[in-house]
Amino acid sequence: MTRTSMRFAVLLFALMFSCCAYAQEKPIVIAASTVLDGRGNVLHDTHIVVQDGKIISIDPDAGPVTYDLRGLTLLPGLIDCHVHITYHFGPNGRAEDKNETPEQATLAYESNAWLTLMGGFTTVQSVGAPEDKPLRDMINRGEIPGPRILTALRPLFGRGPATGTPEQIRAYVDKVADDGADLIKIFASQSIRDGGGPTLSQDQLDAACGEAKKRGLRTLVHAYRDSVRMATLAGCTEVEHGTFATDGDLKLMANHGTYFDPQVGLVIQNYLDNEQRYLGIGNYTESGFQQMKQALPLDADLYHRALKTPGLKIVFGTDAVAGAHGRNAEELVDRVRDGGQDPMAALISANSLAAKSLNLQSEIGSIAPGLQADIIALAGNPIEDITAVRRVVFVMKGGVVYKNVASTHIPKYGGVTP
Repeated sequence: MTRTSMRFAVLLFALMFSCCAYAQEKPIVIAASTVLDGRGNVLHDTHIVVQDGKIISIDPDAGPVTYDLRGLTLLPGLIDCHVHITYHFGPNGRAEDKNETPEQATLAYESNAWLTLMGGFTTVQSVGAPEDKPLRDMINRGEIPGPRILTALRPLFGRGPATGTPEQIRAYVDKVADDGADLIKIFASQSIRDGGGPTLSQDQLDAACGEAKKRGLRTLVHAYRDSVRMATLAGCTEVEHGTFATDGDLKLMANHGTYFDPQVGLVIQNYLDNEQRYLGIGNYTESGFQQMKQALPLDADLYHRALKTPGLKIVFGTDAVAGAHGRNAEELVDRVRDGGQDPMAALISANSLAAKSLNLQSEIGSIAPGLQADIIALAGNPIEDITAVRRVVFVMKGGVVYKNVASTHIPKYGGVTP
């Protein structure tokens, strides 16, 4: 689909939604034979009742049925704790296009949001671009379709002591918070393409994560090597990547209750698959790509060790950049197939555990009364075959159906089915 046709599809959906607003006035009843509730439980032969965007009951006797999803597997909308939703390939096919117009960029952002939603991800945490904010707000206002977005707006970069005093770092965190960030993203290490060495001191990390906590914001820290331990000791909320982390670092995170989001394959494999689109931009050099190739087996080993660490809270995140949007679920496949994670645990990491890491467990991440009606359906059972996460045939977010290519739908009782 071209960007123009994507824009047309978005506008068509908005028109259809405005014409069908009555859909939320009556309950929507979904018939299901298999439901994974996002917390590790499996429900059979029941009905999910939705009204005003929320799940109001799970009742096998509820009716009449609006969507018949029997024969599929239902689960909460998936949550990706680490994406870059506005990163895209420009009209020149590269990850950087200095001739791209603002209109072209906007279409790309909207396309990424749509593809992500169609992939079954109803909530994402986007950690690093000011453009995230208007996209977030447009989706929240119902002007365009897309996943629920939490954004860090712009990250705190570390370049050693010269980055700033602890007082200056606290002021930076306050400014980002005042600008409307949902969390604070911190680069405490170099890129893996540059070796991954620490770029912030312990005092600087203490200041950043401490000030964020005072402002009621979570912190997500890009960390390799010693920075994993330092971020944990600073009381930061979540550590990303963690390549070169020791078993002692993993145990320390478990003891401190730090969330950990390692990646097994998607982000690096996406870079390798699109090497010519990135090569020559910034640190995307021949040497940088070699560093990423060498990191793949290190990341697999790290994941195996993380799974064996008692009490370690492993959440789901992909670090999706240009080329990966809409394919976020491939990381789930990698974690189960290559990382050795139990399929149910992997799904929970992208449902209730991910929601808890975002402090949104009372709103999303589970199929339960009182929560947002974020519900997807898969052709197949991911507990038996994790590749079923690639086959998303139904997507509901906040009670609105954005994708329905497999159910029996009775229009009289609501739902929007583009």
